[in-house]
Amino acid sequence: MALSETTKDRIKGCIYGQAIGDALGLGTEFMTRAEVKKYYPDGLKHYDQIIQDAHRSRWKQGSWTDDTDMMICIAKARHDNHFNLNEIACNFKEWFNGNPLGIGRHTFNVLCMRDYTKDPIKAAEIVWHMYQCRSAANGGLMRTSIVATSPIAEEDEIADICRLTHPDMRCVGSCVLIVKLMQSLIFADYQLGKAHLMEIANRYDDRIAEYLEMSFNDDPAVLSLDDDTMGYTLKTMAIALWSLWHCDSFNGGLLAVVNLGGDADTNAAVSCALLGAKYGFSSIPQYYVENLQNRQILEDIYKQTIADLENCPHKGKYYKRAT
Repeated sequence: MALSETTKDRIKGCIYGQAIGDALGLGTEFMTRAEVKKYYPDGLKHYDQIIQDAHRSRWKQGSWTDDTDMMICIAKARHDNHFNLNEIACNFKEWFNGNPLGIGRHTFNVLCMRDYTKDPIKAAEIVWHMYQCRSAANGGLMRTSIVATSPIAEEDEIADICRLTHPDMRCVGSCVLIVKLMQSLIFADYQLGKAHLMEIANRYDDRIAEYLEMSFNDDPAVLSLDDDTMGYTLKTMAIALWSLWHCDSFNGGLLAVVNLGGDADTNAAVSCALLGAKYGFSSIPQYYVENLQNRQILEDIYKQTIADLENCPHKGKYYKRAT
């Protein structure tokens, strides 16, 4: 598959955008907006501003968290522009056994099951039912941006990757919606419209539409990102969409989302992967790239992604522009 330089730039922007949003967002993770203002009166803009409290001091400044760790687990399972579910599950389990930092409660409960890798989707459903089918955390959405760098990853594949830990249809629907939007930006140079996104949302869960509507509101405060439900998948989906509709640059979106507090590392990881897919790696200020810890891992993933795309035997365009 012949790739244009613009497409390559957007793929790289998506990969790096995820990690940069995650790394800077750690600085305001779990904070209310009032606390963000207290600790960063002029706004959080740089990694070296991140306060070194008991939570944040576990990472070096400029390090990503579990969001991007799990994205890397998915990236390592890529073959011929598809992602092997069993391999992803094994990568998740190996990562989990290494005592990772920052892992979410729902993901922890799923991955701690001893026989998780035998039937990961069933294991995830068991845990979901244990909690009365109420858990719709953003742990599935936070990691799936890499799937958008394949133009032939269809809805079922995206959905199953989410179901490896998060079977709730709000989780699955938010993953599909965001990945299809990223794919369209990367491979078709086209931004899916509200009607198309609403059609995707309504195929999965009728509760998604409300948050899709809220993403068009000029004031992100309507999402209450910093309340007790800050890890809700639909809030993360909505703020990512909000950043796309309301911010005219990667940097503008990064800083806007990070300084809203709440589950800021995840919100910014998804938002900035989406913004990177739109504006490209070339739009990202070099400070955020050059001061990112372990960025060679991302560079390797990018190179492997491009090689996989270019070596695939299919000819011509994979991704058809939505109509």
